[in-house]
Amino acid sequence: MIQSWRTLESVGNGRMQIAMYAGGIVLSLMVYSVLQERIMTRPFGEEGDTFKSSLFIVLCNRLVTCMLAVGCLLWSGESVKPVAPSYGYAAVSLSNVVATTCQYEALKYVTFPLQTLGKCAKMIPVMLWGSIMLQKRYKKRDYVLAIAITGGLMLFFLTGSVSSKRQRSKSDAVVWGFALMLGYLGFDGFTSTFQDKLFKGYNMSTYNQMLYVNMFSTLVSLCGLVSSGQLLPALAFITKHPEALSSILVLSLSATIGQLFILHTIKKFGALLFAAVMTTRQFLSILVSSALFANPLSPGQWLGTAVVFSALYFKAFMGAHSSPLRPVKSLGKHQILPGIAAKEGPRRNT
Repeated sequence: MIQSWRTLESVGNGRMQIAMYAGGIVLSLMVYSVLQERIMTRPFGEEGDTFKSSLFIVLCNRLVTCMLAVGCLLWSGESVKPVAPSYGYAAVSLSNVVATTCQYEALKYVTFPLQTLGKCAKMIPVMLWGSIMLQKRYKKRDYVLAIAITGGLMLFFLTGSVSSKRQRSKSDAVVWGFALMLGYLGFDGFTSTFQDKLFKGYNMSTYNQMLYVNMFSTLVSLCGLVSSGQLLPALAFITKHPEALSSILVLSLSATIGQLFILHTIKKFGALLFAAVMTTRQFLSILVSSALFANPLSPGQWLGTAVVFSALYFKAFMGAHSSPLRPVKSLGKHQILPGIAAKEGPRRNT
């Protein structure tokens, strides 16, 4: 009787922890999504000024994440020294900055719902880069799901408006938006695969990779801002519109907090729960965007959205069926997260 009660109590505590971690991921990244769309698509002040420097947002985001990573390393007693060669961190950083910049820039040309659905197609370049760089072999089911997601995206694109309200020339906007989303998917897929390679090649903790990848990303972002002449205009903009700086800082903080919830969710419950939570978060982001920023979807677009997320949920369900949800066993001081942990945990492309 006592043993049964303890078992029920353990199950209850586990469900509460799942709810807490899932709620933390959804809430923090929903705030991130709303502020991302607000900063990149809505004007500031009575003059109707729009913020144009995506790299400045990336810079602020990476600085906040660096501070978090240093704090986590010191708190856990881990060494802050680099584990991998500098060029390894730099390669991930460069591709990550390019991917994230493409993600923000795309919102100047296409709607947030399309951008979010496009991000769901990242499994396609990840499979491509995985085949090339890691010689991975995928099941037929994975290719079928990739085709289903592509089909859902095409249905969404063909059955309703997808261009941003900031653009007057709708056809050019869609072309540029798609080019930026393809850039995002390509570089994001490379980032995920190379991060996986770093974890497998070195005895590296998650926080160590987080620190040095984001440190190099900070340098890349700063160099990009200076060389392109965007730094001074960005500083002038946030000086004129302090609410823009507040939004950027809250965006960066929410993304960083989301990272903590993501890492602990993967470590405690595994990548399968994380995948299901992230899929739910993306779907909710589309609903909030449609309601909050007046991005109504046509019936065909809702059908395309349903096809994409059905494929993602099916993928998560099949993964759970073949590998039951269970905590990831700790590997000691240097926790190495499997699969999607290496892909999503340290960076989360925010």
